Amino acid sequence: MYGWKDNIRRVRPYIPGEQPELKDMIKLNTNENPYPPAPAVERILRGYDAEELNRYPDPSATLLVDAIAKRYDLRREEVFVGVGSDDVLAMSFMTFFHSNRPLLFPDISYSFYDVWAETFDIPYRKIPLDDNFEIHSEDYAGENGGIIIPNPNAPTGIDAGQEKLEQIIRANPNAVVIIDEAYVDFGAVSLLPLIDRYDNLLVVQTFSKSRALAGSRIGFAMGNPELICALWDVRNSFNSYTMDRITQKLGAASIEDEDYFQAQLARVVASREWTKKELRRLGFYFPDSRTNFIFARHERLPAIEIFHALKEAGILVRHFALPKIDNYLRISIGTDQQMQDMIRFLDHYLADH
Repeated sequence: MYGWKDNIRRVRPYIPGEQPELKDMIKLNTNENPYPPAPAVERILRGYDAEELNRYPDPSATLLVDAIAKRYDLRREEVFVGVGSDDVLAMSFMTFFHSNRPLLFPDISYSFYDVWAETFDIPYRKIPLDDNFEIHSEDYAGENGGIIIPNPNAPTGIDAGQEKLEQIIRANPNAVVIIDEAYVDFGAVSLLPLIDRYDNLLVVQTFSKSRALAGSRIGFAMGNPELICALWDVRNSFNSYTMDRITQKLGAASIEDEDYFQAQLARVVASREWTKKELRRLGFYFPDSRTNFIFARHERLPAIEIFHALKEAGILVRHFALPKIDNYLRISIGTDQQMQDMIRFLDHYLADH
């Protein structure tokens, strides 16, 4: 019998990392920044006039857009903002991948890509990484309806490098190529300077990682004005008032404090490099990370065993029960003390096993 259930869109949702509220948990599973955002952010929060909330926010997020444009030496017309880079990417999928040809992305990458593709009925094809989790530019030279590549990659942490990625962009002038740079600030080179050279390039970044504003949800895209205008058109056909007044002010305040930003980046990178050295000493192998996480496997013990042992000890990391990567753990970089506590536990645990 025909019924309303037949009209429901069935999708396989993205599964985010656990967000436990346990006070003493060392949380190293969702790549959050362990340090607070810029001091100006707290000043905005403390002095915010709640009466402003009875009015809609600026749908163009002009204050935030102008701050981003100034920081990256762009024009306002080259910047689009959304509620986290997930929102920006979802809008981009709807805007640019309206084709019967397949969208291409790596088979090991951000697991939201295939979810969006299926939700929006976009055909797609996953391009296998090699045994070292590297991409090859020639694999993206065939007919397609668009390309999206995270760089550095998630969850592997590998920086593909500008040369490979530019080869892909150059070989696909008739398709929009999105480079998802959620982690670029931790040691990779952004492709942003190439947007003047390639009108099919869109660079997407986020405030969630390096700017420590995961709780406020700010993402942005940078590209030529025609791409950006198309994004705004789709956004305003979907929901014009997506980013609230407070968030717009917090984002603008955050991006203006460059000294604080660079200092916190340096702290995370230093902790990452120390953790790499200690993990190698303990028998872990991993690709060289240019992110705020390390994607590691152990020489003897299965990843799932170590995952459960860490969790029982109050240390939460990320395990993906997926082909080709199910023996790896993704370990976010926390404070120096958190990383030392994790290494101390692993030292004792591995010695006993």
